[in-house]
Amino acid sequence: MSSQPDLDQLQRRIGYQFKAPERLLLALTHRSYGNQNNERLEFLGDSIVNMVIAEHLYLQFEKAREGQLSRLRARMVKGVTLAEIGREFELGKYLRLGSGELKSGGFRRESILADAVESIIGAIYLDSDFDTCRQQVLRWFDQRLKSLDLQDTQKDPKTRLQEYLQSRQFPLPRYDVISVDGEAHAQTFHVSCALPSLGRKTTGVGSSRRIAEQQAARNALKELGVEND
Repeated sequence: MSSQPDLDQLQRRIGYQFKAPERLLLALTHRSYGNQNNERLEFLGDSIVNMVIAEHLYLQFEKAREGQLSRLRARMVKGVTLAEIGREFELGKYLRLGSGELKSGGFRRESILADAVESIIGAIYLDSDFDTCRQQVLRWFDQRLKSLDLQDTQKDPKTRLQEYLQSRQFPLPRYDVISVDGEAHAQTFHVSCALPSLGRKTTGVGSSRRIAEQQAARNALKELGVEND
């Protein structure tokens, strides 16, 4: 949120040292701050992250059909996921925002965080080369990519569990955070999923609350015999 953010600290968090730090500064500059902003970098970064994730999924899932690959990619590059990565970097504290966005809490807004992540990807590409940029993107997405399987081309576990319970007129599950471990930029969430009407409770672990909840829901589906390992 500062006009002169600590770029050294942020570069350590994202794992990349810029040859031209002004590129990173531009990537952190929202259009509300002025005419020189990150919109062009966002355009570039969006194209790169789609390409890198598409290539990785193509190689990872050799038997997947085009539609399955498209759905997996959509899950990876959607705004929610990009914003989560931005929060893991505590990106909000480094953004340069206009006074209106500052007052309205723009540094927490999902769309602004997601756009900034894409802008940083674009800035890294311009500062280095495509291979270096690819390595950075894959490192940021590593745990999320490892947790994917072809079932993820269907509805996500939380939705499948909700629909299973609703079809049997059972109450919806309750998700609670059990604990949060680690530093602010590298947290691990432990979440429970309680099904009181069925006398069951499962847990999940992930780098964000959403990922942990999805894992807990998937474990609940397995406990109910709806899905296999």
